[in-house]
This record gives sequence, C-alpha cells and structure tokens, in this order.
Amino acid sequence: MVVAQGVNFGEPGAVVQPSPNSFAGYIAGLRGKARALGVSDQTFDRATATLTVNDRVVMLDRGAGPVSLDAPIPDFEPYRRQHVTPALIARGRTVYAANRALLSRFEAETGVPEGIMVAIFGHETSYGSVNGSFDLIRSLATLAYEGRRRALFEPELLAAMQMMEKGVPREKLVGSYAGATGYPQFLPSVYLRDARDADGDGFADIWSSQPDGLASIAGYFERAGWRKGEPWGFAVSVPAGLDRKAVAGKTTAPRCPRVFERHSKWLSMAEWRALGVTPTGAIWPDDRMMATLLEPDGPGKTAYLLTSNYRVILDYNCSNFYALSVGLLADAVSR
Repeated sequence: MVVAQGVNFGEPGAVVQPSPNSFAGYIAGLRGKARALGVSDQTFDRATATLTVNDRVVMLDRGAGPVSLDAPIPDFEPYRRQHVTPALIARGRTVYAANRALLSRFEAETGVPEGIMVAIFGHETSYGSVNGSFDLIRSLATLAYEGRRRALFEPELLAAMQMMEKGVPREKLVGSYAGATGYPQFLPSVYLRDARDADGDGFADIWSSQPDGLASIAGYFERAGWRKGEPWGFAVSVPAGLDRKAVAGKTTAPRCPRVFERHSKWLSMAEWRALGVTPTGAIWPDDRMMATLLEPDGPGKTAYLLTSNYRVILDYNCSNFYALSVGLLADAVSR
C-alpha cells in the first residue's frame, strides 16, 4: 500500500517531492486541474490529506470487467423475483405514502411518475439502507491512479472535490467502490448536474434527505428526456405465429449494443395490435405511440412493449433486467 500521509501534494517547499509515477506524485499533479475547475488549495488539501491507495478497490474493479459477448444471457424471471419482492414493494409503498405531497409536486414539475422515483430509490439503495461505505475520494483517487479507466475516474475525482468546494462535507462522500454515492447512487459529476434541494434547507442532501434524493432522481430523468404521460412499457402476450424476423431491429446501438440488440424495431401500438400482440393487464396507450418488443425469457413467456421512456431508465443503468425491474417495481409501488 502506498501511503501519501505527510506529503504536501504539489505545494512549493514540500519536504518530500514525490515521484511523478507514484500515487503521491499523481495526486500532486492534479492540483492545477482542480484549480482550473474552481477548487481552492484548501479544499484540495482537505480532500487529499493522508490519502492511500485502496487495494481492495483495485481488486473489485478488476473483477468487474466486461461480460463476454459470447456468454449466454440468463432468463429475466429469477432476477425479477429477487428485485421486485413483496418486501421491496411494501417498503416502497411506505416511502411513497410518507412523501406523497412532494412526489406529486415533483411529478407535476418534471413529468416523471412518482412510482419511478421511488423504484429507483429502492433499487439503488434499498430505500437508503444500503448506501455503500467506501471513502469516495480515496476510491476515485485509487481508480484514477491505477489507470485502467483513468478517463472515467479522474474527472469524477475532480468533480468530488468540486462538491466539497460547493459545501458538501467531506464525511458525506461515501458510497460504492466505483464512486456512486447517496440515495440515488450518483457519480460526483451527476450530483453536480442533477442534484436538487427539495426540502428548502439550501443543500441537496442526497445522503439523508428523502425529499432531496427523490427530487434529484426526478431531475435526472427529466434531463434525460422523460416524456410526460407516457408509460415506460407494459407486459404483453405475443402470438406463437409472430414473424420475429420481420420485426427484428436493424440498427446497432453505439452504447450497450448487447442490451439494444434484443429489442425489435419500432412500431406503433396500432401496428403491434394488428400483429396480435395483446396486453396482459394494461390498457392500450394511444395508437400512435411507438414501442419496441422485448422477450427477455424467449418466445412463449411474458414479453414487454417498451416506449422511449424505457430508454431513459436505460440511461440511468444500461441493463434490460435493471430497467424492467425498475418499471415493474414502480407499477407495484404506486398501484
């Protein structure tokens, strides 16, 4: 473990001048970048004092490599049973009831449904009970220094310093090993962009204020393009004779191609109905609304028609299983 304690990161007159290739040297080299972003030397020093490399963070990050494109995709149903449980639904309804007035206001302001805000809160941190305990600055500094994904983690480390400059206490900056923090599990750059103060105390406290956390989720979804009054999607039955090749998607998505390659091409609700696709419980939306078809467990099992709002959930976390479970949990919580 590389210990940086006692090193004056980048200041003239330091007793020890660290090697540029060392952890201490790397951190010292960030001072100018931080200054350019409005981070004072005092804040930089508070953020980086006594930093050390966290070897466990490096191990976890290396173990979270990309999934092989040849690996089979499992069925969705076991994931759904684990992430849309009666306990999560019941706790979500409690959060929903406790914040109903605020949630209603957030939905009116942003168009983002109350249930979606609550479902993200539940999915990300089990309604605030599992927030992560890693020191965010130390984790981000470790991952940036390690270098495998420096282009991602160095800007997030600097953004965390900007959060401190704007008044976020250093002790609030805890979360996942990869830098996500608070009830919504925002990266620092997302906090700077989308966090909202909903309880009026002048501070967007996504770590201990449910109103702030829920409003910040709504802010994210509004910016990402959520369309007011449009569902995320709904479960459907697909006739056995559907010509799936005729409705197959033809484009390759630049982001998360393996996620989007499972979606059909876009058709209107009227066109899906004409093909014999029927909702299992929902009422058909407007005939002109566009949707793609996803059969996560294959033909003959529950399928879903998904609107553009489903793509907004994917913007939050690019996983079909994640997005489907968020939508289903949102529906159950608000039912």
